[in-house]
Amino acid sequence: MKNKNGRPVKRLGEKMAYHINVKMGTIDYYTLKAKAREADVSFSECIRQLIRRGYVKQRLSPELHDHIRKLSGMANNLNQIARKANAAGYSDARLEYLYLAGKIDNLLNQIRHDG
Repeated sequence: MKNKNGRPVKRLGEKMAYHINVKMGTIDYYTLKAKAREADVSFSECIRQLIRRGYVKQRLSPELHDHIRKLSGMANNLNQIARKANAAGYSDARLEYLYLAGKIDNLLNQIRHDG
């Protein structure tokens, strides 16, 4: 017969079996230290809670970054057209506006389909 006294055995998902070493700069270290002290938990527990509750923003893909750069250029052109329309009258700038608005719509549709 086995002795039934003592702490129950932890299940597989409850056991802390993995170790991770993290290098961080001074600012990050003291920020983590302050957060752990403020929450009254250890460094390890603070990091575990940040992992469970936090999230990491995905970086922009090169394609999406390119689309954003194109949209910024188009927005700049559209602002120039609006100034020109104010100065010279709406009818002179209407064709330029419609052309650029169509290009912007096409690019937005492309971004929507690329995801």
